Amino acid sequence: MADPNPLAPSWLRVPDDANALEPGLWSRTVSRADGELVVGGVPAGELAARFGTPLYVVDEEHARSRAVEVRTAFDRAFAEIGTAATVYYAGKAFLSIEVARWMVEAGLHIDVCSGGELAVALAAGVDPARLGFHGNNKSLAEIDRAVGVGVGAIVIDSLQEVARVAEAAERHGVRQSVRLRVNSGVHAHTHAFLATAHEDQKFGIALEDAEDAVALIRSQPSLAFRGLHCHIGSQIFGADGFAESAARLLTLHKRLLAGGDVPELNLGGGFGIAYTAADDPAPIDVLARRIAETVAAGCEELDIPTPVVAFEPGRSIIGTAGLTLYTVGTTKDVPVAFQDDGETAVRRYVSVDGGMSDNARPALYEAEYSARIASRVSSAAPALVRVAGKHCESGDIVVNAEYLPGDVAPGDLLAVPATGAYCWSLASNYNYLGRPPVVAVRDGDARVIVRGETIEDLLARDSAYDPSAQPATAVPASKERSQA
Repeated sequence: MADPNPLAPSWLRVPDDANALEPGLWSRTVSRADGELVVGGVPAGELAARFGTPLYVVDEEHARSRAVEVRTAFDRAFAEIGTAATVYYAGKAFLSIEVARWMVEAGLHIDVCSGGELAVALAAGVDPARLGFHGNNKSLAEIDRAVGVGVGAIVIDSLQEVARVAEAAERHGVRQSVRLRVNSGVHAHTHAFLATAHEDQKFGIALEDAEDAVALIRSQPSLAFRGLHCHIGSQIFGADGFAESAARLLTLHKRLLAGGDVPELNLGGGFGIAYTAADDPAPIDVLARRIAETVAAGCEELDIPTPVVAFEPGRSIIGTAGLTLYTVGTTKDVPVAFQDDGETAVRRYVSVDGGMSDNARPALYEAEYSARIASRVSSAAPALVRVAGKHCESGDIVVNAEYLPGDVAPGDLLAVPATGAYCWSLASNYNYLGRPPVVAVRDGDARVIVRGETIEDLLARDSAYDPSAQPATAVPASKERSQA
């Protein structure tokens, strides 16, 4: 193994083979054939030629099987303690009409948090009774629409929403099921958690205020209180934070039983995935079993019936099912001082044809990603690279640190794994780049499930745009993107 570049983060090891695909980062059908990356039976070069780059690629087989796997893990774990689990797919991670259908066909419910997400789920033909509706500032129109179509549960996030949802339910002549979002004081991330008395955040209400809020809900004839809801964080690798949060909620749950039924407990989502070789999330069946054991022990200690327990995974279902393909445009070696005496090492910047407009997470959260050359393999020694986007921002980084073959060059296809969650859904048109298409691959077939945006799409939203007045030499949108 070569010596590490002193500019590399401590967690990043020099690979024996810079072409190798790290297990756990890539979807289940990804492999190499004649050196080329293949996903869902379709070579990367074929995908780039047909649809252009940047390109979001979703492994349909992985997404569908992972959804079943997650649901089965929670079903089995909670059946063993004498109750049931309800799994909602968190649509905010990535939602399209086809993906919504995949999730429902896998036996999941769907969680939405805006009128737009609700519209996608309804367009997919999802039974509204299988939907949950979140949000800290639902508009009156969104509430009315959710109640009117028969959404299964609305999560009350503030005291003002109690009256708003109750009025909508009365207007539609229904009794609307609701949950109350509370803050348990548990903040979890990766393998650690912090428990406090209060949370300084925009979502939910404090535990000590929950009983009064539930009493207000129960005073509304048009509302049916189903239970508490909590979310403790994102990208969580272990069960300890969920265990602490569940213990706190169950104590409140017992007090609420004195005033009526509390049939459910929603512990939210946030289960993590691996983005780099340094990430080691617990398997979902292990997490489900540990959380179930905690709930069972808590209910036994409090001498209360075990409720139905709900969860809202998103990233852990769709994240690893996705990858993004880019084309390398330029490379640049930059000497960087790493010692006080001025000693330098080289960081190679590899610039691609996308960036923060198709993956905002590195800029927003300093999120780490991995990468591999997708169009070929190479025997060149590994070199430390930073994959940069094409935007006019110094913080436009796609992969902060990775070892790629040292001969990475313009024209190479680059694949970034684990981009199925919070990439397309956070995408923007910064610098007037069109959002890339989303292509589903399965059994050697590739098809567009979300059309990419063309230059014409972007201009059409500008009220001053006159297509007839454009010069004949105007650069058209790419043929590939138009086809997408």
